[in-house]
Amino acid sequence: MLVTKMHGARNDFVLVDARMRELVDPSSVARWICDRRSGVGADGLIVLEKPDSGDVRMRIVNADGSEAEMCGNGVRCAARWLDESGEGDRVAFETGAGLVRTAVVAREPEYLVRVAIERPHLVPISGRVPIATRVDVGNPHVVIFETNVEAFDLEALAKNFQADPEFPNGTNVHVAAPIDIHSIRARHWERGAGLTQACGTGAVACAVVALDKKLVDSPVEVFVPGGRLIVEWDGEGEAYLTGPAARVFDTEVSFGASVHDISVVQR
Repeated sequence: MLVTKMHGARNDFVLVDARMRELVDPSSVARWICDRRSGVGADGLIVLEKPDSGDVRMRIVNADGSEAEMCGNGVRCAARWLDESGEGDRVAFETGAGLVRTAVVAREPEYLVRVAIERPHLVPISGRVPIATRVDVGNPHVVIFETNVEAFDLEALAKNFQADPEFPNGTNVHVAAPIDIHSIRARHWERGAGLTQACGTGAVACAVVALDKKLVDSPVEVFVPGGRLIVEWDGEGEAYLTGPAARVFDTEVSFGASVHDISVVQR
């Protein structure tokens, strides 16, 4: 089966089109294919399936085999893959977070995709970290603003939140700081993947918290370790995420009866 390695601001994925041939046990496949030593290497696996609504269903399976509701960087990669496959530059994806609409806005010099994200919901956290804000954009996030983003021990805090009863399914955790009136800096820890170079829905969460606190004005440039994303939000409706989608390579993978029978045929 042909698979494609892609990334959005260096948040990387392996994409599999399973609309014609079902992918058996995506969780096990993700754990193998995302392994950077024995597989292809990625933060997650994107599986395209036949939809019940919309144009195509997108499932995102994390490197540890768990499944996420949605992925802002992953859906941009899927949008580029479908556009380059001749299926159109506007796609409505059926996801675990509902219907997500994308539009290709540029192909040169950089391939850019704009994503409509459901209306963000912000809830103060009543627990042991009162400076944190909970943000729901179809998947869960915790955002903390600190002065020194790079020095902050994000991994330690994120792991503590996974045991918090307020988040029975875990949560993505982010630290951010304003740069100027239209930009912030952010780092991300994602459920099922750990520290990543970028998190699309996490960038939206960071930006909407900054907008809600009146630290910035929309649009907001979000500078992450892997690059730059742009978030627009009017404070009431949907948020919009625009960012790059890069195609790294295609390769052939042989899927056998079990995960032990999976192998890269060629690169």
